Amino acid sequence: MRGVTGRLMLLDTASLYFRAYFGVPDSVRAPDGTPVNAVRGLLDFIDRLVLDHRPDALVACMDADWRPHWRVELIPSYKAHRVAEEVPAGPDVEEVPDTLSPQVPVIEDVLDALGIARAGVAGYEADDVIGTFTGRATGPVDIVTGDRDLFQLVDDERGVRVLYPLKGVGTLQITDEALLREKYGVNGPGYADLALLRGDPSDGLPGVPGIGEKTAAKLLAEFGDLAGIMAAVDDPAAKLTPSQRRRLDEARPYVAVAPKVVRVAADVPLPDVDPVLPRTPRDPAALDALAARWGLGGSLRRLLTTLSE
Repeated sequence: MRGVTGRLMLLDTASLYFRAYFGVPDSVRAPDGTPVNAVRGLLDFIDRLVLDHRPDALVACMDADWRPHWRVELIPSYKAHRVAEEVPAGPDVEEVPDTLSPQVPVIEDVLDALGIARAGVAGYEADDVIGTFTGRATGPVDIVTGDRDLFQLVDDERGVRVLYPLKGVGTLQITDEALLREKYGVNGPGYADLALLRGDPSDGLPGVPGIGEKTAAKLLAEFGDLAGIMAAVDDPAAKLTPSQRRRLDEARPYVAVAPKVVRVAADVPLPDVDPVLPRTPRDPAALDALAARWGLGGSLRRLLTTLSE
């Protein structure tokens, strides 16, 4: 990753354009009447993020595969409820609102014309791309996502925090270790174990039946991590209730494979990108054509002004 000497901002791009789509009315349209609410909403989000947090570098991380086969092989229910069409050679087609799908290529074209780095890797989700960039970063990292799964990357010592939108991106929850301990009783890596135990219906992760968030947090506080909890199942002297011991014992097949599914990959073969924020557009002519075709108006002008400052 070239040229990063200061704060790196990583966008979970799909998470943000979904929020933009549902947060900006679909009456926001191109001259030909095509909805561009996700496009303009995302440009507004990026403008606000750069304005408020002044990163030195930024990468829009993409879902090249929103449901990687290697995760589905381990837990077949993974995101299964969101599949619109199965594709044997993959990736499966995700159920996405009809008026959002056509906006995604426009978003990609606009980011490319601006010169804002994009990175997606075949066979991996944006989370994995973010995890690998974070692991390789030499300075502080701000991860912007509406997905709590990425709380697992929070690391005060390395300056890694998650900016979690509560309302638009004007109101962000700055998620550091203190907040994780206050809300969930865990640190960053502990959040992955917590999520694994309690499950996540939105991702099709079953969790351990009968082990909710509070119980999972108590078990992690008592035994340290997932390995410690499973070791306690085999220790008659460990402080587990009979039902907890039975449920965890019965869940061994799930617990054996779930960590690879829940934890973000740290070894993605990243493309060589230049993440330094552009002060001027990379391709002004292409950007002008996109702005006219899609009616990007004030959203694009504001972002260009912010980038030039």
